[in-house]
Amino acid sequence: MTYLAWIAGTLLAVIWTSRLLDAARGMPRVADISQPQWDRKRAPGAEPRVSIIVPARNEREHIEASLVRLLQLDYDNYEVIVVNDRSSDGTRELVLEVAARAEAEGRLKLIHVTELPSGWLGKVHAMWMGAEQASGEWLLFTDADVLFRPDSLRRALFYAQSEQADHLVILPHIILESPGERATVAFFQTLFVFGHRPWKVADPQARDHMGIGAFNLIRRRVYEALGSFQVLRLEVLDDMKLGKLVKEGGYRQRNAFGHDLVSLRWVEGVTGMVNNLSKNFFALMSFQWPRALASALALAYLNLTPFLGIWLAQGWARLPYAIALASLFAIYVGMASKSDVPVYYFFLHAVSATLFLYILLSSTLVTLVRGGVVWRGTFYPLAELKRGRV
Repeated sequence: MTYLAWIAGTLLAVIWTSRLLDAARGMPRVADISQPQWDRKRAPGAEPRVSIIVPARNEREHIEASLVRLLQLDYDNYEVIVVNDRSSDGTRELVLEVAARAEAEGRLKLIHVTELPSGWLGKVHAMWMGAEQASGEWLLFTDADVLFRPDSLRRALFYAQSEQADHLVILPHIILESPGERATVAFFQTLFVFGHRPWKVADPQARDHMGIGAFNLIRRRVYEALGSFQVLRLEVLDDMKLGKLVKEGGYRQRNAFGHDLVSLRWVEGVTGMVNNLSKNFFALMSFQWPRALASALALAYLNLTPFLGIWLAQGWARLPYAIALASLFAIYVGMASKSDVPVYYFFLHAVSATLFLYILLSSTLVTLVRGGVVWRGTFYPLAELKRGRV
């Protein structure tokens, strides 16, 4: 038993330490465009045209604040296109009220979708519709609950053009208002860094790619060359898959930190996290239950075994588990410098891991039993989603 404990613990120590060292070397290479060197303003007439596309379904609670911020951007050459996707809560009427304000004149356009065509996810169809009517050479896809700082677009465009990037993702600031939110978001960030190395996104030789619904900025010609959102019309993970297409297409992809340039309240409480990810996790497994089961076992081993091993192993066999935990703690230290999650939430890591195991397994089971995914009041059959995945 001690021999097996040594093997399991040593493997964990190697995995977590190697990821820590990789992140320590790589993360400093990810630019922070909130820094002074990116606070540049181009001469009048030199700013490229940007179309900001905001899909919205039943977003009356959040969309006014988001649009007000968008209309206050310190950037001259842009338009905002809101695509109201069959809302029933008064979203359309609220957007029209905002559009009637003086600051929105000639800037804000509303597209109203009354019926979802067959073979499309609602959000993907809304973004495609917005892009079809956009006039910009750059397209910025965002969500209806995202808050932009006035200088965010100006800094992002300057950085993208300086890097000759074709696609830019800004890692948003997550607004957290409860301990449950902090604990679950901290674990999600750890999982994200483990699975998608942000420091490798700019490396054309690496497969790592990035896409985030809050801020996906892409050159229009690249978007069209990839086949537009028609290629992703049944993709639940549309943001990440857009990033995958950009990377695999050989285009220049970048991601950057932005401090509070782009902010959102991603989840509201632990229940919000469960509801938000339930539609995504089985899709992340490509709707394959064996893969979901294997991932659940790997998730449990990587995140729960270090905490169990430090208590259950005997003598020196505890050492590799301690090394794994120390590496994981150091990752939390690094994340704390970029988010609102204090380092001590490390001590809730095992609890959050258990919650995520539940989300993964329940997402798989519910999707299989239901035969599809229900999102924002629309049912999408599993057979269609499987056929449409990229």
